[in-house]
Amino acid sequence: MQRKFLRNLALLLVLNLLIKPFWIFGIDRTVQNTVGAEEYGFYFAVFNFSFLFYILLDFGITSFNNKNIAQNNHLLSKHLSNIIVLKLLLFIAYLVFSFGGALFINYSREQIYLLLFLAFNQFLISFILYLRSNLGGLHMFKTDSLISVLDRSLMILICGVLLWGNLVPTFKIQYFVYAQTVSLVLTALITLIIVFKKAETRFLRLNWSLPFFFMIIRQSFPFAILVLLMTFYNRIDSVMLERLLGDAGSRFSGIYASAYRLLDAANMFAYLFAVLLLPIFARMLKQKQSVEELIKLSYILIITPATIIALGSFFYSEELMRLLYTMHEGETLAEFEYRMEHSAKVFGLLMISFCAISTMYIFSTLLTANGSLKYLNLVALAGVVLNITLNYLLIPKYQALGSAFATLVTQFLIAFVQVVIVCHLFQFKKNYLFFMRLMLFVGGTYLLGWFSKQFTPTWEVNLLVMGVGSLLIALIIKFISLKHIINIVKYGETY
Repeated sequence: MQRKFLRNLALLLVLNLLIKPFWIFGIDRTVQNTVGAEEYGFYFAVFNFSFLFYILLDFGITSFNNKNIAQNNHLLSKHLSNIIVLKLLLFIAYLVFSFGGALFINYSREQIYLLLFLAFNQFLISFILYLRSNLGGLHMFKTDSLISVLDRSLMILICGVLLWGNLVPTFKIQYFVYAQTVSLVLTALITLIIVFKKAETRFLRLNWSLPFFFMIIRQSFPFAILVLLMTFYNRIDSVMLERLLGDAGSRFSGIYASAYRLLDAANMFAYLFAVLLLPIFARMLKQKQSVEELIKLSYILIITPATIIALGSFFYSEELMRLLYTMHEGETLAEFEYRMEHSAKVFGLLMISFCAISTMYIFSTLLTANGSLKYLNLVALAGVVLNITLNYLLIPKYQALGSAFATLVTQFLIAFVQVVIVCHLFQFKKNYLFFMRLMLFVGGTYLLGWFSKQFTPTWEVNLLVMGVGSLLIALIIKFISLKHIINIVKYGETY
């Protein structure tokens, strides 16, 4: 399984590195610079609001289905048609709660209009992820990898034409949302055809079965609670910023968004580990195979770049923000300087939390595959309470920086507790040598990042030296063993 994991991870990373950096820095950043912080902040707050009831779209079905199909391939054709009908019913429930919530907090007509499209987009995302969970459960990782970048590829094409093709006099944030809708519709249709073909099911053969719906909801309910809690402590920040700061809410939400977007980008790559690991862990656990070595391997592979990216972003936060964002039309120099200074501080804190998030992608995935949802839900509930409390206390005084600190504290505490739970449940051996090497690597990377600021007058060169130097530290202290990884790729676990 380690061999399969490494080979498919390599393919997944290559495809995503080809597409998503251009999407993030070429399209998404250009959209932010084009429409301005306030308009983008307006969109970002509504976008995050649309996530709050996402649980009603999925109800934990995707995670449950991924684990279930990985352990019982024959259930695909039996469950597929029924679950599609169930997803449509859940979409109706999602619309009722989303628009009810929007009216309750007095959303304006413009916000309601934008929410209409964003809600439909959330349904499409949920539907695509469900379809992909079948591909992952069947270990069709190559096909799943291609689908994972399809919507972004289409978005790059559509937004590129709108931004640089002179088809519209002024690019508006609504065009960005419309482009996402078109891309997701096409991706959903293509994925649906692939899955139906694999299931050998006719397209129009959709089944209505209340007993089946209740059975699926009952079994996926613990997954649903987990998704709900994780959504709240990950997405409530910008909503609270927009609500608690009154007229300045959209502006600070935009500042937070400019920094959070890069954390979101980094999370896209960390999420790829979970996509591969969940069905692999599920099958290994069913076959009663040890997962300790795979946990160690996957954690090393994710935490090494995560640490370099996090600390590099922390030390060079202002330089990176000034590289990515420009002055908006009508913005004064003083306003621009304040936005850059504040964004840099927010970005630095948020990116440090990337180390904790990467840790969670490994350990929470194992707990999910093991069916240990009770532990995950209790930890996530504590995370929601802590995050909302910290945001409520810190936002009025520190604005976006307060939200960033709330995120940092919440993510690290949750990650730590999840690691402790996994080590206890699976009775992993205490590996003091591994822990010592991890601390040496993190400490060495921090010191190198601090000293690198003095290397040359060119910060880009200093950042590159820091990254390469950090990798060398990992190799020298044998935190990463290239020989071990090469042997796994060549011969598998039993070399």
